[in-house]
Amino acid sequence: MTVSAAGCRPAPERLDAASREWLRELRGSGAAREEAVVRLHALLLRAARFAVGRRRQALPQLRSGELDELAQEAADDAAVSVLRRLDDFRGESRFTTWAYKFALLEASVKVRRRAWRDREVTLEPETWSQFEHPAPGPDWNAERAAVLAAIQEGIRTALTPHQRRVLVALALNGVPIDVLAERLGTTRGALYKTLHDARRKLRAHLQEHGLTEDW
Repeated sequence: MTVSAAGCRPAPERLDAASREWLRELRGSGAAREEAVVRLHALLLRAARFAVGRRRQALPQLRSGELDELAQEAADDAAVSVLRRLDDFRGESRFTTWAYKFALLEASVKVRRRAWRDREVTLEPETWSQFEHPAPGPDWNAERAAVLAAIQEGIRTALTPHQRRVLVALALNGVPIDVLAERLGTTRGALYKTLHDARRKLRAHLQEHGLTEDW
């Protein structure tokens, strides 16, 4: 895509008229910018309400007013993110479509965090049977049992305590990664790297035992 002389912004001629107007007003000042920010927030709030509404079954304990507060918080945070990242807009879609996705993401994250707010995040496994799946016959069962035993040993011996906690929480106990990041005071990126390193160590452990397993 052609970019402007600034080097990071799309050339104005590559943007549709509505997107150019949004950017002009949001990068401006005074009453015009304030009005554009209000319109942006209204757009993001509609998106956030839609996303929260689709996921309301995850929060059966919340009343309509509380769900709307959640959508408002998502729209607020999405607006801040959009305004901070205006230079990231490349014009590959309409500006409103691009901005809409920020609200959907924020709403999804907030619903997951709210759903897990009063739930204990289990960082150690209660049972290793979560690895198991139905098998067609005794030979397959025996092979599977050997793999599972090696995985269990690898988790206990090949991983660091932190890698073990992250793997158990994310891969076994189904804790959403943004929830775990909040509980552990870290970032999604750091947890992804920890999970990747843990799986790499487990693969190496299995190969040392002459076994293979898809992860």
